[in-house]
Amino acid sequence: MTTHEREITEPVDLCLPDGRLNPGAVGWTRRPLHRSNLRGWGRRKRWEYWGIVTPRHIVGLVASSLDYAAVNGVYVLDRDTRVEVARDVVVPLARGAVFPDRGGAGVASVRGGGVTIDIGQDASGTAIRAVAPGVELDLEVPLPEGHESLGVVVPWGPNRFQYTVKDVGRPVRGRLWLESAEFAVDEADSFAVLDHGRGKWPYSVTWNWAAGSGPGRAIQLGGRWTDGTGSTENALFVGGRLHKIGDELEWSYDRADWLRPWRITGPRLEVEFHPFHEKAARTELGLVGNETHQCFGHFSGRARADDGAWVDLDGLTGWAEEARNRW
Repeated sequence: MTTHEREITEPVDLCLPDGRLNPGAVGWTRRPLHRSNLRGWGRRKRWEYWGIVTPRHIVGLVASSLDYAAVNGVYVLDRDTRVEVARDVVVPLARGAVFPDRGGAGVASVRGGGVTIDIGQDASGTAIRAVAPGVELDLEVPLPEGHESLGVVVPWGPNRFQYTVKDVGRPVRGRLWLESAEFAVDEADSFAVLDHGRGKWPYSVTWNWAAGSGPGRAIQLGGRWTDGTGSTENALFVGGRLHKIGDELEWSYDRADWLRPWRITGPRLEVEFHPFHEKAARTELGLVGNETHQCFGHFSGRARADDGAWVDLDGLTGWAEEARNRW
């Protein structure tokens, strides 16, 4: 049950010296191997997104540079009370934003508008420090031995392409401070998910993304934005081992009622996602804008591993989303 996509096993540059996509970079990896040597200005998108799931909270951190602006934010949902804390800022011309050109190494740092996020990465894992009005985070995300992540290059053309790393089901520990109280994040029952992105995007694009984690199992699913490119960002993880799913998937959900069950299906996938909360966000900056509906919830169903065995996904916790961007 192997994918048709090409697996890359050696380090490779994302771009040619003239800034176009390197054809040798197109494929997928089990660990970060691409150097994102982006050139030019105006269409480059760089970001680090971390999603954290604990029994009490769901946390989202985004540090990004779109060249003309940095869009950074800290989000916390209290799963018991459904109270949200959202601190989002836009920094013109992405002033002060620093991003490494390799996943899993170096420091990503953004600051401005009262929000500061520092993400340090090395072979042992990731340290995350974030401060915003009413919110503070200090987290460690260890990298277990043998743990695999999904890296994919999506080629729209020689001048429009994206490199993404989706790292799902990582252990996480540390502290979360809110105005109401201080909370421990315990790696025994908490999970972290990374979305590392580097590329040059079309002006208008829509994507779906779903990620779910649980003890010993995790799922990573994408749609819309990869259709027709020959690449997908779909994978099952069992015991930290990646099983690449190369099929384009069918996503079914109700845009009039985001909290109704979602269905995501394919030859190796039969998944239902059951939301318990919707986070809706809209940004309008003239010619650019974003509308995102990110639903948090639980997964049920199954996915097929490389050896053909079906793996139960019942009880995984995470999110499914639709994002529409003009950028």
